[in-house]
Amino acid sequence: MTLTVALAILAAVVLAAILAHNTWTARRQAPRRPRQPGPERNREHEITRPPPPDARVEPMLSQLDDALDTRPEMPFAADLSEPELPAAAELGSAADDIAPVDLAEPEWADTRPPDTGAAVPAPAAPKGGAPRRPRRAPGPQVDALIDAIATLRPEGVISGAMLLQHLPTTHRAGGKSFYIEGLSAATGEWEVPHEAARYTEVQVGLQMANRQGALNEIEFSEFVQKMQPLADAIGAEAEFPDMMDAVAQARELDAFASQHDAQLSACLRANSVAWSLAYVEQCASRHGFVPGAVPGRLVLPGDGVGAPPLLVLSFDAQVALADDASQSALREVTLSLDVPQSPESAEPFVAWQQSARRLADDLDATLVDEQGHPITLQAFAAIGQELTRLYQALTARDLAAGSPAARRLFS
Repeated sequence: MTLTVALAILAAVVLAAILAHNTWTARRQAPRRPRQPGPERNREHEITRPPPPDARVEPMLSQLDDALDTRPEMPFAADLSEPELPAAAELGSAADDIAPVDLAEPEWADTRPPDTGAAVPAPAAPKGGAPRRPRRAPGPQVDALIDAIATLRPEGVISGAMLLQHLPTTHRAGGKSFYIEGLSAATGEWEVPHEAARYTEVQVGLQMANRQGALNEIEFSEFVQKMQPLADAIGAEAEFPDMMDAVAQARELDAFASQHDAQLSACLRANSVAWSLAYVEQCASRHGFVPGAVPGRLVLPGDGVGAPPLLVLSFDAQVALADDASQSALREVTLSLDVPQSPESAEPFVAWQQSARRLADDLDATLVDEQGHPITLQAFAAIGQELTRLYQALTARDLAAGSPAARRLFS
């Protein structure tokens, strides 16, 4: 072997080693991908176990054939010939002796569809009775604890259709929302206006505080400017609260909310290899998380229809909006809990702690706080004690966590 050939072989070996090392390094540094289901196993070596007694077993085609072959013979032959019909005169005389059958639906039959929370058409009105009102989704209720309430008193009873026709196009005054209710002439209760009802009085509640701050004089003036045309249109006399009193109450409410607001966050940082978006979604789905309405968020749904999510797992929205999310890498995600939005009975803190630790194990991540310090069991215990005092303070103010008023105030 000549020296040239030996050097060529050595160069080829070195080049192959370099390519193998680069390939191994690239795979090691690539984001983790979700686990794919394995190939079908060899059924010849599979152990067959009998199904449980309550399991549904689909019959095999061969079993059906065997059953058909071993079926007993019929003791008689079926007569498939057409029967002879009686004459028309005989039918007429026989029909006179038959009592008429009442095909009306019996009173005990209940043909209503199951209540799934979705809007369904109203059933037809029964004979001799009033038509049933369609079910309406409950809306926000005016609450004197967090609202400055204006009252509109018309000269007579007004229809819901007339009230709805003259409502403002937007129910906001600056950064504050307001809610409108009517006093039903039929039930004597406050309700969200709808066309089929008639009202003797209208009240409008302007929210005095939220996470954007307290109600100010400019927002109150804008509220009055929107309500006065409504009062004129329905022929009502408007009574507004004193602006200075409303602003003072708003500032006191905002100070209380600022001292008792809590949003817990735990950051999960990758220990070694970064994650792909699909890998994070696969791990989170095992713990009940589903994609949220906003890109870059996975949510753990709360209890009840329309309830806010119990937990939110957020990450870089640019990864969710990327053309090829599989090529993007994530090195940290944030698990957050909005304390005033969830009732204490749902144990949201326990869910937040358990989900954080389980996700950290699945993702091979470290739990850290906003300053980057690891969150230990002692830290979780201290946070739990603080939350207990927070829940008690909110309940003493009639703003229990998870209540409609608390959800509006801390929003």
